[in-house]
This record gives sequence, structure tokens and C-alpha cells, in this order.
Amino acid sequence: MSGSAFPSPVAEFLADLGNTAVAVPLLAVAFVWAAWCARRAGEPRWWLPPLAAAVAMAAVPALVVPFKALIDRPGPPGPLAGETGFFPSGHAATAAVAYGAAALLLHPLLRPRLRRPLLVAVAVLNLAVAAGLVQRGYHWPLDTVASWCLSGPLLWAMLRLSRTSRMTGRAGRSPASS
Repeated sequence: MSGSAFPSPVAEFLADLGNTAVAVPLLAVAFVWAAWCARRAGEPRWWLPPLAAAVAMAAVPALVVPFKALIDRPGPPGPLAGETGFFPSGHAATAAVAYGAAALLLHPLLRPRLRRPLLVAVAVLNLAVAAGLVQRGYHWPLDTVASWCLSGPLLWAMLRLSRTSRMTGRAGRSPASS
């Protein structure tokens, strides 16, 4: 796409941020840190939020691959023209779930003044990944939007499980143990 907002190497870098080789290790670091902090704090179900994040991440290919096969949408003009299976974008879904889940795991561990900037940074990062995928000609814009629609319920379920874990753990403690 000529006349784009950013040069091709930048777009390629942004698109690559949606690769599992980049996004999943970052989620793993957040997973380990959140588990360690919750365990150290004595949370009775310290393992549930990280497990919920891992399940959400594992659900991405389990949902994206069948949708790609079922819809079999051709890609935009570009390096992959003539190929099919572009809807929804696996890279956009991977980025949304991995970075979103990492933020949700870290959110309660951060100082209150850092929480909103973290969530804003994750939103901007996901927009940048989508822009890179579209600018490079790997996806249509709707492919990335569909991935976000698919990722939203996964992150919501992860958040609900995480909150249930914390509420149940606190409600189950006696006042003497708090």
C-alpha cells in the first residue's frame, strides 16, 4: 500500500508482534509473575487466574482455525494474494488475547496510577498490530476486527474466573487468618 502512514519495516515489525513466538512468551512471564505474587500473598486459588489466561490463549487457535476453514475468505492484494483462510486474523487474535490476558493478570498487582496506562498501552498495541497486518497486505481490516470480537469473550471469561477466584478465596477465610 503506497502512501501508507508508516514505512514497510515498521508495519512488518508491528504485524510480527501478533506472532505466537512474541506474544505467548510475554504472556508466560505475566503468568509466572502473577502466580508467584498470588501464591506469596497466600491466595487459596492462586493458580486459577494464570490457568484461566492459559486456557484463553489455548482457545485462540481452537476457535480461529475452524473459522478460517469454514469461511475460507481470500486475502487482500499483497504478498499472499490468491490464498484463502484470512478471516479472522490469527495474529490479531493472538495479540489481543496474549497482551490482554497479561494486562489482566498484572492489573491487580500494579499501583492504581499504573493500571489505566497499562490498559491503554495494550489497546494501542493491538491497534498497532492490526494496522501492521493491514498495511502489509496480510489481512483486510474486518479480519482484525473479527479477531477482536472473538477475543473479547475469551478475555471476559478469564476476567470472571479471576475475580471469582479472588472473591471466593477471601470469603472462605476466617477473620483470624486475614
